[in-house]
Amino acid sequence: MLYVIMGKAKAAGTMKERVARRVAWQYPPGIRVKAEYWLMSGEPALVAIAEADDPAPIMMGIAAWDDFLDLTVVPALTAEQGLELARRMQPGG
Repeated sequence: MLYVIMGKAKAAGTMKERVARRVAWQYPPGIRVKAEYWLMSGEPALVAIAEADDPAPIMMGIAAWDDFLDLTVVPALTAEQGLELARRMQPGG
């Protein structure tokens, strides 16, 4: 399953601290990162697209960052997957 991960910086940490941790941090095994963007805003400051067969590694990633980022994780479909689902939902589909 695909997940969109959005992170809002918490006041508890500085950008310098977040960057230092990110340089050293690895995504947990089981997460396949499709994209990661560092935005020049506070809301969100981070957007990542990740894929995982099990939500446990996603939860591990959230726990690793909950002191510096308020993370929102949303299951997602690709446009192709969404269109295929929409076709199947049509009458006679």
